[in-house]
Amino acid sequence: MKTFTGIREVFKIFQNKESYFSEINRQQSNRLIINQVLLICGFAFLYGMVMGSYHSFLQSVVTGLKVILLFISTVIICFPSFFIIQQVLGSKMSFRQMIVIVLSGVVLTATIALSFAPIVVVFQVTGGNYHFLQLLHVAIFVFAGIFGMRLMVDALKYACENKSIYPQIGVTVFRIWIVILAFVGIQLAWNLRPFLCEKQEEFKLFRKYEGNFYTAIVYSVEQLVAPKQPEKQELNRTPAVYPDTAVKKPSGADKILNQIGK
Repeated sequence: MKTFTGIREVFKIFQNKESYFSEINRQQSNRLIINQVLLICGFAFLYGMVMGSYHSFLQSVVTGLKVILLFISTVIICFPSFFIIQQVLGSKMSFRQMIVIVLSGVVLTATIALSFAPIVVVFQVTGGNYHFLQLLHVAIFVFAGIFGMRLMVDALKYACENKSIYPQIGVTVFRIWIVILAFVGIQLAWNLRPFLCEKQEEFKLFRKYEGNFYTAIVYSVEQLVAPKQPEKQELNRTPAVYPDTAVKKPSGADKILNQIGK
């Protein structure tokens, strides 16, 4: 019962996203932050398992853990810069309020991504192309991330316009921070790959560094539009020499027949 109440408390911000963060007290915020982190981990792991199930069960579990690491690491790396800059700009929001806002956006991102899991399963079961699935997952993360970032911006706008605890310039700076957050997430995802492996490919925990995320997306689009067939190996035209076909020296009888023929 307590678990259900905690989940409902986390999702309550989606219905009253502008003012919810300012209505919670210290005790509520501590409990809320814990519930938010648990939901992010749970939803990210489930979506990661669906993503990795295209290859194998082991890849499914590993991908689930990687998606959790991707979400949590991105927030941990980017939040200090966000908090310090907002304090310099004159924000009166507390540390907990900022964490609640940022985590709420990540919760919404993970929730929307997980809601697309049935669609991903359909394409996997019906023989979805590897490159198509790769682009599909990228599109899902982008789509979910837009809604998550919008939630955070709306909450900050409310704090600026109605509560006078957040400076107007902070909203503009926050939009720049969102771009930085996106690039950090992309870089971490590239370093944590593979999330999705081709079926004939062996399991790999990490891939060696090659290219970058953007060239990989372009390559996937090219493979989807005009797939290239693997080049056939050129046949060796040099005739094979076998022991039983080696050139023999003429015998004495052969020499006599050759002389008669002459």
